[in-house]
Amino acid sequence: MNQITFQHDTVLSDVHMLQPDDRRLMTRLNAAGQPVFLTKFRILSDGEHHDNSDPGKGLKEAEEERCEPSEDEDKDTRVTPANDGEEGGTGSVESCLDVDGDIDIQRRPRKDPGEESSRDLVRPIILKQASWAREEEDEGTEDEDETCKDVIKIEHTMATSLEDVGKQVWLGAFLLADFILAQPHLFRGATVLELGAGTGLTSIVMGSVATTLYCTDVGEDLLSMCKRNVTLNQHIIQPAGGEVKVRQLDWLQYDLCTDADVEFSWTEEEVADLYDNTEIIIAADVCYEEDLTDGLFRTLYRLCSNLRHTCTIFISLEKRMNFTLRHMDVSCDAYNHFSRCLQQLEEEEEEEQKAGRRFTVERLATDFRQSLLYERIEQLELWKVTATALPVSTVTSDPYGEGLKCETEPSHPQGTGGQVELLRGQVDR
Repeated sequence: MNQITFQHDTVLSDVHMLQPDDRRLMTRLNAAGQPVFLTKFRILSDGEHHDNSDPGKGLKEAEEERCEPSEDEDKDTRVTPANDGEEGGTGSVESCLDVDGDIDIQRRPRKDPGEESSRDLVRPIILKQASWAREEEDEGTEDEDETCKDVIKIEHTMATSLEDVGKQVWLGAFLLADFILAQPHLFRGATVLELGAGTGLTSIVMGSVATTLYCTDVGEDLLSMCKRNVTLNQHIIQPAGGEVKVRQLDWLQYDLCTDADVEFSWTEEEVADLYDNTEIIIAADVCYEEDLTDGLFRTLYRLCSNLRHTCTIFISLEKRMNFTLRHMDVSCDAYNHFSRCLQQLEEEEEEEQKAGRRFTVERLATDFRQSLLYERIEQLELWKVTATALPVSTVTSDPYGEGLKCETEPSHPQGTGGQVELLRGQVDR
């Protein structure tokens, strides 16, 4: 447990590289044997919001003061290049060779740690075991943990295989959370559904303004982590009077589970509320693989076809560039596939008539204020999709499947045998 072992398929988010060691403590091992960390993310006050005219500019300025060396330190570390022919210059290389002919580097003598020094010793920590007793102790110091109401606590992993990346925190979640904090009036009092919520960071921020939020993903271990994060952050959710419900929703399945014996299943009342009242759907950094992107758009299409109201969808993602042998060049296949899905959703007017919805797509600017500490790189994008109900009496088919039927006022799926049909008809693309 003293080191992280990286395999050939290990995926690592760079989010936590920006966090101080004392904000990232290992708490336990999850059911899969992965180290679980607890990181504290502070919501910045109005005076601390970053200027995003240059991506990452605010972050650099925030770190500048901490990283700037003192006057004494600057004197110790200043390097003066030697001139040719002088001692230590290129003209005296031969005199600096050791017995094997290698250059003998003359290192600056270090001070005794016991002596008085203006610099603190650096002791890097890779993993640090935390106890809840210590956490409670920390919360009682430093102005009650830097004003507890502004601190988001997230349990997460640091390195996983591709199928477990939902257990990490990604930049897209920060971008969408920032958008919510910058435009709270768009979500206040709404019923919201998050798809692929992962650790639940965006849902927690949304829970501070929305009335009801269904935080969904798939996998018992991931959902348990997400539920714990929701519990850890009730100090952010409760003041707004909102409620965050962690539920299972698999994009590759055709139904919602309503079996009371299954953890994270839906109740009939929740399903009815989902279809009656949902006006906002959000998803953060979930379009990194083509099959999952297809599943996301199939799910969005069917959900919107059965919602009673016009629905607005916000999707954030990071455009990841990779060198591929197939192209022998830098490409972004996952992002290109996502773009094609958006284009198809917006352009197929005939299919929209069949679904009873018109889809409009808009890319939003990302120059809104930054309330969380991360590097807002130019590859981060935020998309808005609006699914507007059409005044048609009958819808006869579904372009993403077969047998979808929807009236002007969509009928809600009825549960049978512990299941509620979410995606009507069989999918065959």
